[in-house]
Amino acid sequence: MSNPLILIPARMTATRLPGKPLADVNGEPMIVHVWRRAVEANIGPVAVATDAQEIVAAIEAAGGRAVLTRDDHPSGSDRIKEAADILDPEGRHDVIVNVQGDLPTIDPRVIAASVEPLSDPAVDIVTLAAVITREDEKTEPSVVKAIGSEIAPGRMRALYFTRSTAPSGEGPLYHHIGLYTYRRKALDRFVSLPPSPLEKRERLEQLRAVEDGMRIDIIVVEDVPLGVDTPHDLERARAILKSRAGA
Repeated sequence: MSNPLILIPARMTATRLPGKPLADVNGEPMIVHVWRRAVEANIGPVAVATDAQEIVAAIEAAGGRAVLTRDDHPSGSDRIKEAADILDPEGRHDVIVNVQGDLPTIDPRVIAASVEPLSDPAVDIVTLAAVITREDEKTEPSVVKAIGSEIAPGRMRALYFTRSTAPSGEGPLYHHIGLYTYRRKALDRFVSLPPSPLEKRERLEQLRAVEDGMRIDIIVVEDVPLGVDTPHDLERARAILKSRAGA
């Protein structure tokens, strides 16, 4: 049996939407909505890992837990590694779930399902993808494509991730979703590695793990949760959550 710890990295310095973790979404900061979705997954304790005292205050005001981390981390993975070591120095939590702090509409059931493939000891990391249904997304570099071999219905073993349109030929293309569930030892190994050549070329952090020979399994989900990067995204998130609250 695994013992997951969910960590949500959040920083205030987003380029396109500065201060977005604290952006108001129907009366609460966005990061609080993400924290609530993670709590609703009901698989283990949840904490926000941040470099901003304002974010700590917002989460604590909502009844949650947050931990201050260094402000010079190059990635969210490095931030959650520090947070895991602060919160759990004895290593009791053998699985770390990294939920991005800009996914306020994510389905808690998806978060919970991401732990299941780690029952296979050969799997190091789990992530998510959904079939691309919009034609424009197939050629959009901001939509990262996950390429994998199917090993069971709704599950693939990752072979590559790219901003290009791939693979070629007939068949579905998959939109990668940036949630990562790490075996604790895999997270430690990942952050100890230098950025890899393909990671730097594609500007995709997960390729560091692929190039090092780590196994990433992909769960195929029905929908891509809305990632909030722009003011327009923020308005969409408000509308989605408002409609859910009224349902």
